Amino acid sequence: MPYWRKYRDYTIKTIVWIFALAALGFLFWILSDLVVKGLPNITLDFITGEYNEYKGINGIAPMIVTTIWIISVTLIVSGLIGVFAAIYLAEYSRPGPIVRFIRFALDNLAGIPSIIYGLFGYVFFKNMMKLGFSILSASLTLTIMVLPFIIGSTENALREVNRLYRDGSLALGATKLHTVMNIILPCAAPRIITTMLLTVGRIAGETAAVYFTAGTVYRYPEGIMSSGRTLSVHIYMLAKETGRRGETYASALLLVIFISLIHFIVNAALRAINAKRI
Repeated sequence: MPYWRKYRDYTIKTIVWIFALAALGFLFWILSDLVVKGLPNITLDFITGEYNEYKGINGIAPMIVTTIWIISVTLIVSGLIGVFAAIYLAEYSRPGPIVRFIRFALDNLAGIPSIIYGLFGYVFFKNMMKLGFSILSASLTLTIMVLPFIIGSTENALREVNRLYRDGSLALGATKLHTVMNIILPCAAPRIITTMLLTVGRIAGETAAVYFTAGTVYRYPEGIMSSGRTLSVHIYMLAKETGRRGETYASALLLVIFISLIHFIVNAALRAINAKRI
């Protein structure tokens, strides 16, 4: 190999390593900053207590419950719509104007800023649909926001399933629906679950869309029609209005821990499922 090619390969490899280490460095910087400034302010009362700015009570339990409510409702609605839409695009659709329009709409939805979704949810779900500031309004707004990602990732997962599985099932006399639901979908399940896992992080960290649809009231939600304040909105309100940095960093650290814990649990479950298959 000529000397200049070795030099070029070495240079490219060095640049790749530099940028990779830079990304890890920024991640470590952010996490270490959260831990140093937030961990001393995390107590049992802070996690399990209620919040009242005027009485000096700084618990975040209502915000955690509201966040879990919104994540759960959004995943149920977006999961059902997204998976079945992906099944249609991957297994049943044929090239044509309808499919082109669907893909055009998904591409455009994926590029819209989240605050636009929040304004849409405020006008449509809160005012026109008379849902008010509620978990349902926020969940439906977030459903529209995450659908492009869910549909695209699920469609790719379905298309990557070995074609022989489809042909073998159909050759044995199974119907198209039976093949999709009992052969294709289970094979793509790990990828689909991973997609939902990544969606959890997007939902939990969203602020603008939830601010306009779920409200900012710090209370325990009584149902999907109750308003509430999510953890991400609470962090924003603390940073903007109160200036209490310790509580802000502690809330942000707990949000990161919460999302990481969900990732860990789901990944462990996926590894167990894959081990049983082997």
